[in-house]
Amino acid sequence: MAEVVTAGTIMAGVALFFGIVLAIANLKLRVEEDPRIDVVEEKLPGSNCGACGMPGCRAFAEALVGESATPGMCTVNSADGIEDIAGFLGVAAGFAEKRVARLACAGGSSSVRQMAAYEGISSCRAAHVVAAGGRACAWGCLGLGDCEVACTFDVITMNADDLPVVEPEGCTACGDCVDICPLNLFSIQPLADQLIVQCSSPLRGETATATCHVACDACGRCAADAPTGVIEMVDGLPVIKLPAVAPEKATFRCPTGAIAWVEGEQFQPQPGALEPRRRYA
Repeated sequence: MAEVVTAGTIMAGVALFFGIVLAIANLKLRVEEDPRIDVVEEKLPGSNCGACGMPGCRAFAEALVGESATPGMCTVNSADGIEDIAGFLGVAAGFAEKRVARLACAGGSSSVRQMAAYEGISSCRAAHVVAAGGRACAWGCLGLGDCEVACTFDVITMNADDLPVVEPEGCTACGDCVDICPLNLFSIQPLADQLIVQCSSPLRGETATATCHVACDACGRCAADAPTGVIEMVDGLPVIKLPAVAPEKATFRCPTGAIAWVEGEQFQPQPGALEPRRRYA
């Protein structure tokens, strides 16, 4: 019994000792947090989307107060919200280019030849492992909406042609759709870059268009019509090297619409816009 009491006393003494040490360490080493961080965090959208490059709004608020970031880096916040934070902190608002998700495929259900009927789980990831869901093009969008389900901010909807349409204003460039797409068709691009390559098929010529009416046939007209060095044909597909100066005329002679000039939502007809085939010259 005496041994038990002794052991208990020793343990209590050890616990007390370390408790005192921790209390003293807390007093000596405690870092006072700037109260402005809480205020700034309240002024942020609270979406924790990562569009600013930070892991969340709290981390962004800390960076703002520490002056290692500017309010304008939050592309999700409103202009008034950005100015409010800038005024509160007494700093310049700054600017960050709005970025959105774009899909490198325009081959909806009406354009791609169907080889077989897919009757499995309604998921792009499931269809991808079952002969591309029966579609002739194994590189294009499967149209089953995994991206729509995965989108945290509900800004992706499937249109009548089974293609995902991203609503640019609400898109935070969080990358949910990029991560979920089994064919890596989504990428995050500046909204200001309006020339979009809408095909990922490595096939060329009639072999490409026989599988999908809107596939790139590797004709190279877009590269020829753009200024030198702006578009380069790589493995049969156009690669935009200088998107900031890429002209709309690069789309005029595309026979299939595989490269398009996008204003706002992708895959939505623009008022007064002509179909690529009608612009052919």
